[in-house]
Parts: sequence; structure tokens; C-alpha cells
Amino acid sequence: MIKSKLTSKAQTTIPQPIRAALKLAEGDELVYEIRGEQVLLTKARQVAEGDNPFQTFGEWDSAADRKAYGNL
Repeated sequence: MIKSKLTSKAQTTIPQPIRAALKLAEGDELVYEIRGEQVLLTKARQVAEGDNPFQTFGEWDSAADRKAYGNL
């Protein structure tokens, strides 16, 4: 069993064996799934360019759209 402690700021260090098993690196995102009394921790899937459902909507990709909505 691998343990870590929770700090007063609700933070913890992910133990090295867990980081190695999930191939975690700085900046990686984690996903927490609650299953009753347990939590499943996984590495978030990287969104590939092909996973963007809005990529095919060229009618919303004009210079005017980027100017109007670029800072959202």
C-alpha cells in the first residue's frame, strides 16, 4: 500500500511509484473518479487535434470571429 499525507492546504505529493506507473510529468492533468468510498486517479487524456469537434466548422473561423471571440 502506498500512502501520502494531506497538508493544511489540502495538497499532497503523488508518490513516485504512482507517478512512474501513470508516466506523469510536470504540467500533466489528473482525473479523479469517485466510486463509492474509493477514488480512481488517472492521467487525463491529451486532446489530439482530431478530437476537436469544432475544427470542422470553418464558417466560424474567420478573422472577424477570431477578433470578436479570441479572448474568451
